[in-house]
Formats: sequence, structure tokens, C-alpha cells
Amino acid sequence: MSRTLPWLALILSAALAGCAGTPTAAPQTGSATAPITSSGHKPTGPRAAVMPSGPLTELAVATPSGGPDVATLAAPTDLWERIRRGFAMPDLDTDLVRDREQWYASRPDYIQRMTERSSKYLFHIVEELERRNMPSELALLPYIESAFNPNAVSSARAAGMWQFMPATGESFDLKQNMFRDDRRDVLASTRAALDYLQQLHKRFGDWHLALAAYNWGQGNVNRAITRNQREGKATTYLDLNMPTETRYYVPKLQAVKNIVATPQRFNTALPLIGNHPFFDSVPIERDIDVAVVARLSDVDERDFRALNPSLNKPVIMSAGTPHILLPWDNAAVFQQRLATHTGPLASWTAWTAPSTMSPAAAAARLDMSEAELRHVNNIPPRMLVRKGATLLVHRNGRNNADVPEHVADNAQLLLQPEVILKRTTVRARKGENVMTLARRYGVSASSVAEWNNISINSPLKAGQSLALMLPPRKAKHVARATTKPAGKAGTKVAKRTTTKQKAKPTATRNKVAAR
Repeated sequence: MSRTLPWLALILSAALAGCAGTPTAAPQTGSATAPITSSGHKPTGPRAAVMPSGPLTELAVATPSGGPDVATLAAPTDLWERIRRGFAMPDLDTDLVRDREQWYASRPDYIQRMTERSSKYLFHIVEELERRNMPSELALLPYIESAFNPNAVSSARAAGMWQFMPATGESFDLKQNMFRDDRRDVLASTRAALDYLQQLHKRFGDWHLALAAYNWGQGNVNRAITRNQREGKATTYLDLNMPTETRYYVPKLQAVKNIVATPQRFNTALPLIGNHPFFDSVPIERDIDVAVVARLSDVDERDFRALNPSLNKPVIMSAGTPHILLPWDNAAVFQQRLATHTGPLASWTAWTAPSTMSPAAAAARLDMSEAELRHVNNIPPRMLVRKGATLLVHRNGRNNADVPEHVADNAQLLLQPEVILKRTTVRARKGENVMTLARRYGVSASSVAEWNNISINSPLKAGQSLALMLPPRKAKHVARATTKPAGKAGTKVAKRTTTKQKAKPTATRNKVAAR
């Protein structure tokens, strides 16, 4: 046992020395110069150790000279480099790609504007893609969709930097109401877009087809694939018969990818985007005015809305928007100041119209000017506020509470056209009063009393003239009915128009119109 331990120690020392020093060629099999161990025996087998002839050296890291480059494990400081490392989609090499490369490369100002705009949002998108193990090329898709403008709206009503249609947005839980549109929300729309793209990739098993479906609709892509299969044709993205916009869609993304990969080849300079978060998500627990957030965080309101583009009112409803985005450093400033803030946070709240009324009547009830009520709620001219409509109003003694969740998530501005009324003179019948006359013409008794400066309970005489405010069509009908026909011939004509034979065609037309 005493002879074995030194032997093991020598073997271990020799192995460590071999790792630390310059590699030594192993002796050839059968060599007469094979070293002798301290026990007097030759070591046998292919892994026999070579004993050092001199003192042991310290362990060191070998520095390679020449040979292939070694991949670095350090995180890139440039977000563009991080995106390049994550490229994973197969490349397209077509004339359409080269056409789009030339288009973008010939517009350096356009590239500069949209890449600078993207610097606020790109880090978050890349983080989400990596978390889901998705190709980083998809971080470039908003360049194609909206030039990274979260307020972009297409002619087909698609909105946001990911360009969601209203119905598609609803299917991915993007709320759209009078207080906010989550299709423009940076976090919510990115989550929905990546969910949708993953869903499409799972269905088609190909990223190019998934992108075509994102642009054209999965039903259309599926029908195009089925048509090619029926005709014995291939079913790749390049083989399908698609609209022009969709045929250019993936080539556009490929062109942007190529420019990002090697901007110098296209004489393009990309703005520096650091590989770190631009914004932080900050919780809010009470309704708060946008102006108050801007003041407490030292952020310009325009910059705040660029990070929170889904918010379209001067107040943030905490029940519907429990988090806001602020530039990274400003987020900490805001939270510190909010903790010590005294005084009201919000000067606005929501109010539900109890009945259909004019904006002027609503404003008078809410102690606001009609102009301000129309402006803050986007009420166009010649429109009435319908019963059940939600309006944004000033807080006062009667309306002072935070907006509840069901209102913050589902509030709608309900409007109906304002009917232009015409002053019309009518005559009371025998035994008629204000209420029965009002019922006969489809107006309220209080309105009849107001228009004629009489009481609702005032008796009416047969043939008494009263003024009513009626829609033009009804006023014209009343005027014709009250005009006396001239002579016997006129009387006969009037009688004929009241016979049952003449009433039937009218009823038939009404049924057709109803269908």
C-alpha cells in the first residue's frame, strides 16, 4: 500500500503537467525507450502515461495560434448582432427579394426613420422571440407591416405595429373600446402577434407559409395549397398562386433581413441600438391622468404616448390598464414620486347616459361645455348620445370614483343621428288633451306643452291650433292630411285613397322592405 500511493501521485502529476505544458508526442508502440516506472515495470496499454523529466509546471490556459476562430459566449452589446445570431429561417433568393433590397437601399432616410422608431420596442420583441424559441427574423416583421409605427391604421382598418384587424384582434383578446385599443399596445399586441404566428407555423409547418397566412389569411393559404395538391403541383410559398401583396410579403422581410445582416453591402448605416431594455412596466393601482404621469416621471407626454399608444384619453383607467410603460430610468423616478404624492391623481371619470339626449343636454347635466364634451369623446356634429353610452367626464361631487373594470373593458360610445325637426301646425280633435295629441303624433306631452307654452293638463278645444316640432317627412305627411280637398272630385279622390283595395299594395311593399 505504501508503494502504491506514490505511484498514483506521480501518475496524476504527469497528467496535469501534460495538460499545462506543450503537448508531447506519445511513444510509438514497441519502442525500446518506453519509460520505466518507479516500481521497475513498464506501463502497458495505449493510455500509458509519459513521465516528466523535469519539475512540474503551473497550470495555464493554452492560447490557440492560427486555426479556426472560436465562437464567443459573451452577450453582444449591439442588439442588431443579437438579432443576427438568432436568424433561423431558410433564405429566399429570388428576383422579388433583389427588387425589394434595391427599394429599401435606395431610401436611406426611410430606413433611418423606421429603425430609430423601432429602438423603443425591438429589445422586448427579441426577448419574447428567444423565450419562445422563435426565429429572430420575426422581430423585423413590424418593419414590413407598419414601419414600426404603433399608431398606423390601414385602409382595411388594421391597426398597430403588428397590423391586427378588429376581428382578429378580438380573437386574441385585444380589447377595443372607447378608452383604449390594445391592437396598438406594445406588450399586448406583441404577445398576440407571436401567439398567432406560432399557431400558423404549427398548422402549416413552414415559416414562409405561416407568414403568408398572417398577411393573406390562413383560410386563403389553405385553399391555395389544396388547389395545388389537386393539380399535382408543389405547395411551397413560391409555388402558390397568391395576390401581389402576399407574393411580395416574404421577399420584403428577406430584403430587410439581408440589409440587417450586412448593412455595409447596401451602403446602409443602422442606428446603434443597445442590447438592453428601453422601457420598464410599472403597475398603477388608481386611475391617473396622463399629465400627472408625465409630470411625476419627467417624461414628455408625446414620448409617454409613444410607449403607450393604446391609450387615447387624458386619463388611464387602472381597472383596464393595470400597467404602463416608462423609459427605464424614468420608471424608478415615477414610482418614488408617486409614493409620496399628495392630492388627486385623476380629474376624469366615466359616466353612463341614462337616456338618449343631445350633447348639449348631457354637457349641461355634467357641468361641462358642449365643445369640451364633444372634443374629449370625439362626438361628431348632428349626433345624439344614446341611452347606455359611456362618456368621459370631469370629476365633481357627483362623479368622483375610479372607473370599474366592466366599464373600463367594455365602454362604448353609442350615438345616433340627430333628427332635424320642422315646425308644424296641427289641430286638436274633439275631446283631445295634450297627452292624447302628443301620443297621436309620437312626441312627448312635455314637449308639446313646452312648444306651445301651456300646461300638460291644459284642456284643448276642437280645432285648436298647436305647434309641433316634427321630422320633415312626418311634417310633410301631416301638412297633406290637414289640407282640405277642393270640391266634390277632391272628396271622391280622398275617399278612394282610404279604401282597402288601395291599402293592400302599401302593406305588400312594407313586407318586401322588411325582408
